[in-house]
Amino acid sequence: MKKILFIILFAAISGRIFAADTDSAEEAKYTKSIENRTAEILKVLALADTNKAATVHDIVISQYRALRAWHDENDAKLKMAKGDTNATAQIRGSLKQLHDHFLSALAEDLSAEQIEQVKDKMTYGKVEFTFKGYVAQYPDLTDSQKAEILRMLKEAREEAMDGGSAAEKTAVFQRYKGKINNYLSKQGIHPSKKET
Repeated sequence: MKKILFIILFAAISGRIFAADTDSAEEAKYTKSIENRTAEILKVLALADTNKAATVHDIVISQYRALRAWHDENDAKLKMAKGDTNATAQIRGSLKQLHDHFLSALAEDLSAEQIEQVKDKMTYGKVEFTFKGYVAQYPDLTDSQKAEILRMLKEAREEAMDGGSAAEKTAVFQRYKGKINNYLSKQGIHPSKKET
């Protein structure tokens, strides 16, 4: 039931995009782009059940369209509200709802591990790539330190997957890399003190 409501809700939201978008070539390009991204997600999931694959396809496409509509409607508001924590939190609250509904809809057809795969594909595999970079740069990290770095990267992924562009997703990870570097500094690990 949640899945059907999710698809209906975001189909209605994405309808606004079609009505507002007078450039059909741009819309066709966007549709092709999100279809390609969704195909990559489905390829990784390798769902044998074609009905389940079709449902997941529709949920992911709807999410991409809903995120585009949300950013079109709210990015300018966020810029204007910069510095106003309450206004920013209010605006971002609707994005959190979008995020939670998406994950809830996916959970009806996918396992927790499969949802992790969807999140990774939506963020270009930045968790694994960045984590491997830290482990390579600091080979003496403890298991506890590795776990904390991974926790922060997954937190970054949760935020980044709602980003409106690849650049916005990258910026989220960059911000979290700053947090990770601060954490490592507090642990006594400093790039300038690292032996070569």
